[in-house]
Amino acid sequence: MRAIVQERYGEVDALRFERVERPEIAADEVLVRVHAAGMDRGTWHQMTGRPYLMRILGFGFRGPKNRVLGLDVAGTVVEVGAAVTRFAVGDEVFGISRGAFADYAAAREDKLAAKPRNLTFEQAAVVPVSGMTALQALRDAGRLEPGQRVLIIGASGGVGSYAVQLATALGGRVTGVASTAKLDLVASLGAERVIDYTREDFADGRDRYDLILDIGGNSPISRLRRALDPRGTLVIVGGENGGSVTGGMGRQLRAIAISPLVGQRLTMHTTKERARDLGPLTDLIEAGRVVPSLERTYCLEQVPDAMRHLQAGAVRGKLAIAP
Repeated sequence: MRAIVQERYGEVDALRFERVERPEIAADEVLVRVHAAGMDRGTWHQMTGRPYLMRILGFGFRGPKNRVLGLDVAGTVVEVGAAVTRFAVGDEVFGISRGAFADYAAAREDKLAAKPRNLTFEQAAVVPVSGMTALQALRDAGRLEPGQRVLIIGASGGVGSYAVQLATALGGRVTGVASTAKLDLVASLGAERVIDYTREDFADGRDRYDLILDIGGNSPISRLRRALDPRGTLVIVGGENGGSVTGGMGRQLRAIAISPLVGQRLTMHTTKERARDLGPLTDLIEAGRVVPSLERTYCLEQVPDAMRHLQAGAVRGKLAIAP
């Protein structure tokens, strides 16, 4: 099969377009014919091996454990493992795989769900990681309640574009923070108010929020707390400017350490890859309340170009890869 592979961690020049053997599946896995894959910051971390903490956590120390890149997948089941009960050959599925930037990918049964009926494969492929992250951060970590004022920092990105829609669907009153060029996108996703971070300070004291979702930001905790209600909740999701060793984890851990000492609840969120959260996302998608914000689809050979576009920070929503 065709695939995007890498033998070592590095930048875009570490990626190669090659022909490799199809993956073998375990008893609890299915083999998916990939119709589309999604690209997000997780694929960048896979490629670079940064922060270095992820290497210690099992991704591969000197090089990637899985040499084929890609997490998000949408496609058709072509083979099922002996222990699989939820899927059969021919089923259209979406979820998390190992090695989605290829013609075929293996995926665990408990990380897949039936593809939403009203989405194309390209649209479905950009839902899983970002959609689950946004849902879990709002519902589980943030404990969002109807009527609450929600500030989403990084509202135009992969996770942010889902967070705006999900927070609105869950009854929140959303303010989204983004750059000038992306304010229209955030407004179209359902935000009541948009803030251009190049011109306006969300922490100027004029507004306080019940829930702040900081996605990949780098604001000091003290600044975030100034925008938070005295009894509000801050959820830090990721952090792309925290250094090569721990990434944004240092800021997240500081927030958790401070939380017991103040009236505000300060916490972090790490995504759990599980099919049971694809169900609620599918319900909202099929009801028309959440729509993937897909900027562009690249072909498999163009993965390096897609990665460069992602690194430039210019993406409005999500990117898909279609083999």
